[in-house]
Amino acid sequence: MIRRINFSLLFFFLGFVFAVQAVELNENHPQSYTVVKGDTLWDISGKFLKYPWHWPEIWSVNPQIENPHLIYPGDHLWLADCDGKPCIKLTRGLRGAKLSPEMREIELDSAITTIPLSAIGPFLSRPRVVGDEVLDSAPYVVAGSEERLISGAGDRVYVRGIEEQNRKHYNIFREGAVYQDPETGEVLGFEALYLADAWLLKMGDPSTVDLRTTSREVMIGDRLLEIEDTDYNLNFIPRQPSHEVDGIILSVFDGVSQIGQYQVIVLNRGARDDLEVGHVVSIWQKGETVRDIVLSGVQEEDYFNLKNRGHKNEAVTLPDETAGVAMIFKIYEKVSYAIVMKATRAIHIGDKISDVE
Repeated sequence: MIRRINFSLLFFFLGFVFAVQAVELNENHPQSYTVVKGDTLWDISGKFLKYPWHWPEIWSVNPQIENPHLIYPGDHLWLADCDGKPCIKLTRGLRGAKLSPEMREIELDSAITTIPLSAIGPFLSRPRVVGDEVLDSAPYVVAGSEERLISGAGDRVYVRGIEEQNRKHYNIFREGAVYQDPETGEVLGFEALYLADAWLLKMGDPSTVDLRTTSREVMIGDRLLEIEDTDYNLNFIPRQPSHEVDGIILSVFDGVSQIGQYQVIVLNRGARDDLEVGHVVSIWQKGETVRDIVLSGVQEEDYFNLKNRGHKNEAVTLPDETAGVAMIFKIYEKVSYAIVMKATRAIHIGDKISDVE
């Protein structure tokens, strides 16, 4: 369970100089906007800007406002001129209420998130990318109670390999997809498919474990892993990478063939490639390779007759076409999770990513 996710709008990079094009306002931008519950920073940025990831360049922090880096429902944003350049200023709205007789002040609404939490919440704590050595050495289910081959919530299972008696709570995973770099062949990691929450009841060899919450059936051989740290303090600001990005979409969650808005994708780039949470990347539909039947002068040839093609029709690769943008929200060493924020055409596994223009 995610205990706390703090999407702080801490603009620690306001002094950083980005080598980007001039900020372009949205053609139909408002002069002002009052934030409402359910808004996200990305949506608000899109109201004012043609490219939402340019938001840090127009945000004007008022140091006289308490928590000036956070935006709340009820706040009033307005477009101003700052030394000849457009900027957004903030007037704090009413967020508190006085209660008698103690006269305590409570916060009515929390700060808005950068993107819909519902779209990424499960991916912040459960899906994981691990090395094969992690799964190989992890405790594993050796049997189910009452001779069950498949176990679910409320059942008990027996586990070998648990050594720390002071650890009571585990997640159970099964090895999923292999993330392999299509260009170099390097194995980047393995997807660990979340199955269940498990609580240690009795230490031993094997140990007795109770299954509390399950999303899939638990079977013999499934692995137990320690629960990841779920206290997130994310400076989740949409922004351009400060360096060139060149990568490929490795996978998409939910098993779909075509990828659309708010779907989560896996990229073959991670922390070792200097990617960070909040980086926005362009998605390019990979150009199809076709046969040039005109070049060989055989237009009348049956194009679909494979026996007659041979080497006569040279292959040509069509240009890549821009297909959307995605924002990275979780980083591993060799891969990262990103959420598709905009899709202008069909997106597929194998399509390319690059830094935004």
